[in-house]
Amino acid sequence: MEAKCCSEVKLLVCIIIVLFGMGSWIAINGIWVELPILVDRLPEGWNLPSYMTVVIQIANIGPIAYTVLSVLKPGKSYEKPVVFLMVFVGATASLLLAFFWMETSVVGGTEHSTALLILMFFLSLVDCTSSVVFLPFMNTFKAGYMTSYYIGEGFSGLVPSLVALGQGVGQVECHNISSVNTTSNTTEFSVQAVYLPSKFPVKDFFLFIFAMMLTCGIAFLMLNYLQYCKTEHVDSNKKNSYELDVSTTASSTQKFVDSTGEEDIDFKGKHGVDGNLTKKMSFIDYLYFLFLIAWVNALTNGILPSVQSYACLPYGSEPYHLAVTLSNIANPVACFVAFFLPVGSAGIIGLISLVGTLVSAYIMVLAAGSPTPVLVESSAGGILVVFAYVVVYLTLTFTKVSIATLFRFEGRKGLLWCGAITQLGSAIGAAIMFVVVNVYTLFQQKYPCT
Repeated sequence: MEAKCCSEVKLLVCIIIVLFGMGSWIAINGIWVELPILVDRLPEGWNLPSYMTVVIQIANIGPIAYTVLSVLKPGKSYEKPVVFLMVFVGATASLLLAFFWMETSVVGGTEHSTALLILMFFLSLVDCTSSVVFLPFMNTFKAGYMTSYYIGEGFSGLVPSLVALGQGVGQVECHNISSVNTTSNTTEFSVQAVYLPSKFPVKDFFLFIFAMMLTCGIAFLMLNYLQYCKTEHVDSNKKNSYELDVSTTASSTQKFVDSTGEEDIDFKGKHGVDGNLTKKMSFIDYLYFLFLIAWVNALTNGILPSVQSYACLPYGSEPYHLAVTLSNIANPVACFVAFFLPVGSAGIIGLISLVGTLVSAYIMVLAAGSPTPVLVESSAGGILVVFAYVVVYLTLTFTKVSIATLFRFEGRKGLLWCGAITQLGSAIGAAIMFVVVNVYTLFQQKYPCT
């Protein structure tokens, strides 16, 4: 299986697709990892993440509009011009963000970071829409390249995290601060958290995000027009000849046998656009996998990020940053595993997602127990929460990649729905947690040095 996977793809094309995939969410991920600096300098303070969440959800108007347009006009493909527009908007907004992120204005009698939030809306519009545009575009390439795209999407979180670590984001020292009590005319001392200055400014970080968006655009040009990459495109003539052929012949039915040899999902046998035998899902399997995609993305993109500080910070800033960084590393690692050990069994994919769900429940229990969750006074507690985040992102990312690879055989329409449900699940998870965290305030924050 390994030899077959490696022989069906070209390494350089894989790298270019990874660079293209990195542009999918790198802008929004970049802003999130800069939060320790932003909240210290902008008027919203630690309420800024709640405003960011609302802006991101409003930006879902992008994927909704594109999905409706694709459904109303199914015979037309808009991916190429839309991707060019997205890259232009993303690069422009990132460049403007580097120079104007500190600009504020008074709205409703309160000072707000209007420049940051407006530019973030455009970046969110680009990133949210990537789920329903970038994925269908990957139908242009052979099925073996789908994993490369997801590796790039994983790097869109990992790369800014590593740059932020090098920048020194979130490094805290506890200082004993003195203050004079004017009532009793005495000096009082208190331990307060002091964020250390970063090694390079926020402007340079956003310029790096701008450069990565340009890289994504260059990679997209190469994938479309470089002859070396075009040789890996699906042969549309072969696809058309097949569709003509199946109109006069009866379709067969076969069992899809996964890498373990287990027969599980019933598929209608047909020849894929690259000439190999592919597998057509039944309607029940289609709905089952779409439900899993929605659930997994609700966890990874909405629920778990919303409670990460509540689950991790009680154990210290080091476990918190390790959880963020290692979970971002686990994302592309899971993609590599899915590439070399592909799984097509509905039962196995469901079991893997169940493991991730159970570990997610453990994380939610820790968050609910903040600021004094279980094992808070023990080093084992910090180790366990970091391990939990790594396991969650390994299992749930593996689930996402495995399902997306199966939808690759369903053509552009299948990948469009896969991307749309990805955004729907993420939006539902984020909306629920916004209400739970900001409206009902069911979680209590553990602040450094307290």
